[in-house]
Amino acid sequence: MDVSTFYALFSATCFTLVGLWWNVVQSHHDWMRDPALRRVVGGIYLSFLLPALMGLFAQIGGTEQPHIWRAAFVVLALIGCVCTLRLLARARGNRFLIWQQAAAALLYALIAVVGAFPELAEPFGLRPIQAEALMLIGLIVLGHALVWRFMAGEGRAAGDDGTALSGPA
Repeated sequence: MDVSTFYALFSATCFTLVGLWWNVVQSHHDWMRDPALRRVVGGIYLSFLLPALMGLFAQIGGTEQPHIWRAAFVVLALIGCVCTLRLLARARGNRFLIWQQAAAALLYALIAVVGAFPELAEPFGLRPIQAEALMLIGLIVLGHALVWRFMAGEGRAAGDDGTALSGPA
């Protein structure tokens, strides 16, 4: 597959996931009233929005002007890493959330590093923009896992499974 085609499809898919997530959030007003749940809802939003934006910048710069996507990937990945680490600091006791957020923070850091030092992709036989694509796929997989876990655990209304919203997930 052509890299520009991949990023076009990837970005459109991620923006669709952002829209779908906001449709879900609109039907759960209680999530926005609880600061802890609101942070997780925002983290899920960013897990789809930031990769979508990276995909747009990859299309703009492509292989002809890599400095555009590289700069955007570094900035957006740093934002993602900082936001993810802030969520990680609040994920006490929830092993899944700790694992998921740590993996996402690592991927964001690697995306920033490859954006800053694209030659690191060469030993793997990949162009930098391809290496970034693989890591972005990983971020989306982690985002989906977070949505699933949230919808099956913390995001469920009290009484759905006999536990409260703040119960273990």
